[in-house]
Amino acid sequence: MPEIAIVGTGFSGLAAAIALKKAGFERFTIYEKAASVGGTWRENTYPGAECDVASSLYSFSFALNSRWPSKWSHQHAILEYIENVVDDFGLRPHIRFETEVLGADWDEAEAVWRVRTSDGPVRAFQYLVCATGQLSRPRIPDIPGLDTFQGEKFHSACWNHDYDMTGRRVGVIGNAASAVQFVPEIAPLAERVRVFQRSANWIFRKPDRDYTELEKWLGAHLPLLLRLYRLRIWLFGELLLYPLMANNRRMQEKARQQTLDFLAEEIDDPELREKLVPDYPIGAKRVLFTNNYYETLNRDDVDLITTPIERVGPAEIVTRDGVEHAVDAIVLATGFQTNDFLAPMEIVGRKGVSLNEAWRGGAEAYLGVTVSGFPNLFILYGPNTNLGHNSILIMSECQARYLVDCVRKAEERGARAIDVKPEVQSAYNEEIQTRLRRMAWATVEDSWYMRDGKVTNNWPGRTSEYWRRTRKADLDLYDVA
Repeated sequence: MPEIAIVGTGFSGLAAAIALKKAGFERFTIYEKAASVGGTWRENTYPGAECDVASSLYSFSFALNSRWPSKWSHQHAILEYIENVVDDFGLRPHIRFETEVLGADWDEAEAVWRVRTSDGPVRAFQYLVCATGQLSRPRIPDIPGLDTFQGEKFHSACWNHDYDMTGRRVGVIGNAASAVQFVPEIAPLAERVRVFQRSANWIFRKPDRDYTELEKWLGAHLPLLLRLYRLRIWLFGELLLYPLMANNRRMQEKARQQTLDFLAEEIDDPELREKLVPDYPIGAKRVLFTNNYYETLNRDDVDLITTPIERVGPAEIVTRDGVEHAVDAIVLATGFQTNDFLAPMEIVGRKGVSLNEAWRGGAEAYLGVTVSGFPNLFILYGPNTNLGHNSILIMSECQARYLVDCVRKAEERGARAIDVKPEVQSAYNEEIQTRLRRMAWATVEDSWYMRDGKVTNNWPGRTSEYWRRTRKADLDLYDVA
């Protein structure tokens, strides 16, 4: 039975571990750099943190949860769910906490990965599964003078809960997915909140509410209802949201009008309303869902500033019009480094080629999972597997099933190593890049989906297509040794 290393205890890493265990591959070790599980849901604890996918779909299909407190659950409920999954599937004995994977080198002679960790010893594994995700490394903007600021400063993903914002003047740099969640939470506390917006976002009203006790009881006693409800949400994404991402003109016009109506209902000031209308197609950047962000911007003690930032001083943020905005604290809501994928790990494959070198022209992988020249390496939530219309956990389950099928078939053949053929990866990447050029994400260059003009993050199809293409592994597409 092969030895397998898994990096990360977020949803994707756990999906891989559970799939391997169900298939009878018990000799796996999960490395986690932190002291607890959860990935992004352990790290992001800012006020108001929640997922923008309904919880019934943002959960494993094999571990449905009837006790979600609301339709869109907050961070603490998601983290509790993850902890329960770890215990329910007996994964905790496999986890090595506070052990960071620094890198791995492919040993051609022995056909193993030599995995280097923070605790010293190098261990050999036949298979290496990297599940570090795309939202693990906060992005710090390159703003002149930012390091000279003498007040409190932190990224939203590293929230300082010891800092009391009561009566403080807070500058928020960024206004996307995290900002629309925490700004409404801190505004009632602070003396003044100044939100520095680089570009506006398309925002939909979020049909959220708490579940009733009756609904929870029905879900617990009639699990078919949970599956039907999950199916309904999934179909909404596949049939309605996907065409929006695919630049369907009718859906674009309908969605645009819906978001503009929401904006008009919430914002009375025409000047403020104009600042909040994006100048790009819906879906080109991440679409947001919130009920109280616009309401918060109406407050007299909240300012939306659209003039670009020129520099940061010891106690102020200075915009290009020369205005000095005095602040006691700066919160960076500037997202993550999403295009580097496995960084800062250094993965070195055949012929001493590192993954960074192989991906110099932009990350790519066959099915987003395997990379030519890196045998027995599997990446979960890798290049071109992110979504703009549905739950990423569907993709994670597909990838976990695919890697298990690869391992199983390799074992059946008595193979020590499988490596996707370069022409297979090249043809696949050419296909999806051609399709991606027709998607909404390719209409703007300034987004976290793009790198050097290439969409490296998103999948161009529906999740149903990805499920079909990853359902079975075809080892004829691999060099098998």
